[in-house]
Amino acid sequence: MYLPRGYEKEAKRWPLLIFLHGAGERGDNLDLVAVHGPLKQVKEGRDLPFIIAAPQCRENWTWDRSLEELDQLLRELIDGYAVDVEKIYLTGLSMGGFGTWHWAVHQPRAFAALVPICGGTWPLLGFPERIEVLKEVPIWAFHGADDEVVLPRMTEELVEVLLKAGAPVRYTKYSGVGHDSWTLAYSEPELIPWLLAQRNTNFSLQE
Repeated sequence: MYLPRGYEKEAKRWPLLIFLHGAGERGDNLDLVAVHGPLKQVKEGRDLPFIIAAPQCRENWTWDRSLEELDQLLRELIDGYAVDVEKIYLTGLSMGGFGTWHWAVHQPRAFAALVPICGGTWPLLGFPERIEVLKEVPIWAFHGADDEVVLPRMTEELVEVLLKAGAPVRYTKYSGVGHDSWTLAYSEPELIPWLLAQRNTNFSLQE
């Protein structure tokens, strides 16, 4: 967990950013969730204007098999912290990028915006067609053009379906970049202002 500067002093509701890590950070050492992504930036001294929650996936497991646990985590965060439910954002990289897509489809009214990075979905679970349920959710997806771990096509086929459905989706592909597209993505100057501009006025959690 990360609480933004002023959280204890200001009586207001705060945006919540949930970060799903990649496969290399699974296990029971919570320090690993800050190896990459928003919490790494916090460790390096950056002030971020969100409550940040970074759950950890257990060893040899994946986020798409943890959706009910993630649902419960979100309920606990809303109950236990001063969360603005209209400003709940979800992001993840690699395995966490997959998790971002899958959890959002599972809870299409929970998130004000998504930032999936070098992820994709599993065709055996009915994708990419199922992604249309997110056609009203603002999404900014990222991928490295030279990624050989998760091929860019895995993001692009989802973006194509969403664009055809008229969804507010953005896609940034970094030329000459391999699997680590997250370092550039999380450093995009426009990313945080873009996130904070998104609001979900129809928040609900499906049982």
